[in-house]
Amino acid sequence: MSHQYQAIGWNRQKRVYDVVVLTGVALYIALFIGFGALLFPYATAETLIIRAAGSAAFLLLHVVLCIGPLCRLDSRFLPLLYNRRHLGVVTFLLGAVHGIFAIIQFHSLGDKDPLVSLLTSNQNFGSLPDFPFQQLGFLALWILFLMAATSHDFWLRNLTPPIWKTLHMLVYVAYALLIGHVTLGLLQSETNPVLAIATGTGLVTVLGLHFAAGSRERVVDLKKLNPAGKGFVDACSVESIPEKCAAVVSVSGERVAIFKFDGKISAISNVCRHQNGPLGEGKIIDGCVTCPWHGYQYLPETGASPPPFTEKVSTFQTQIVDGRVWIDPKPKAPGTRVEPSRISEAGVSS
Repeated sequence: MSHQYQAIGWNRQKRVYDVVVLTGVALYIALFIGFGALLFPYATAETLIIRAAGSAAFLLLHVVLCIGPLCRLDSRFLPLLYNRRHLGVVTFLLGAVHGIFAIIQFHSLGDKDPLVSLLTSNQNFGSLPDFPFQQLGFLALWILFLMAATSHDFWLRNLTPPIWKTLHMLVYVAYALLIGHVTLGLLQSETNPVLAIATGTGLVTVLGLHFAAGSRERVVDLKKLNPAGKGFVDACSVESIPEKCAAVVSVSGERVAIFKFDGKISAISNVCRHQNGPLGEGKIIDGCVTCPWHGYQYLPETGASPPPFTEKVSTFQTQIVDGRVWIDPKPKAPGTRVEPSRISEAGVSS
């Protein structure tokens, strides 16, 4: 967690993460250029670099987009999510290498400024086979740059989480632009169907994982909670909540994480103030609800982060009746203390 601007601290996990990523990227590019030189002996060094960096960036973007839904489907993928923004920065850098070398090779030898040439040399917007695909890649690269430049938590805090999240959702726009860039580029320059099949497979994989994760989440949102009395609703059984973990329910359109810990029950908003991470998929560590995405913490009784941090989420009043957790659907103001319901006092074995 960070409550002020500070340089990125590379702890051991971040170092291992980044070493693995950079080693994998370097190995991929080396093998691509090596095999490319053997299979296409007439290809120039610039052409091989363009293809290696571009394909690496496109492949890494698929990894970035798949990590989120994979984590929702299987928590074993959560370590990949912890530093996903580092993957995004590497993706942009690879895309920048691809774009710079492409501009040098295709647009720097004429009498026009290279960028002007890039944007104006092809105006066939009405022709699918001759569509100016390079402009699509250029626009996608700008989006990736904007995301990489604002990836630090300093920008998240100053832009506010909703605006920052909306900004970074543009990754899907960039992905759509790159699908067009690659597909149209293949139509104009390649006859080998393997590349088209690989692109289609990647698209189907990304869409399939997002659909699967969305379907699972929709089950929670569609589940109707029964009125229980005094304005409360029947949320779940006490026994269904694992110790120091949570059950997630949808109350009045808002997801609520109901935690069981030390013989008590507390309920807070499921949405982390950092990047809207799912608090209910985290655990209580050292007395604090710990977000599984980036480790942001909140006290379960108050929904407030421990000092000096200032993040706060809404809390909900709970009751335990006949072994069931009842919850008031009206949220308290973020950071409001709500006395936990005690399991032993309700006559429920924990």
